[in-house]
Amino acid sequence: MSWLRNAHRQLEHAPRREPLWATATVFARLTLSSGFLSAVADRLGLWGPAHTGSVTWGDFESFIAYTQKLAPYLPDGLVDVTAWAVTVAELVVGLTLLAGVAVRWSAWAATGLLLVFALSMGVFVSWEAPLNASVFAACAAAALLGLSPVRTFAFSLDRLSIGRREAQQIESR
Repeated sequence: MSWLRNAHRQLEHAPRREPLWATATVFARLTLSSGFLSAVADRLGLWGPAHTGSVTWGDFESFIAYTQKLAPYLPDGLVDVTAWAVTVAELVVGLTLLAGVAVRWSAWAATGLLLVFALSMGVFVSWEAPLNASVFAACAAAALLGLSPVRTFAFSLDRLSIGRREAQQIESR
């Protein structure tokens, strides 16, 4: 338990907190990004045919059917559009989180996507489904990333731009 007390003390002291935040934000970005990109790869058939191994969809037609299941209130013509829009959104969010571009915007977009997905799963499939898939946990991680200080976004283009602005401010003094 002493390691837990030491970790808590480190989190409580501001000068020592940033390296821990930086590690946590990189981990959150990578795990969220890999989740989004893996889901896109699955529905495009890049992980293999449906229901082999841990492949969920295996092709886009299966994903469209799943979209219809999660959004039965949509007219048939909008189901295809929604499936493609979600796929593009997940691809963009996954890539921007991976690259560290617009991290805060990407994190809030991820939070919204995951929250809608979790609620749709809960209402139209079962509440066990988003809990078993840890969708609410991923949503919480995305929200925490969105609330994280930009200066803690290690290995990101956002952090590089903050560093440049701070250097320019120092030079202009």
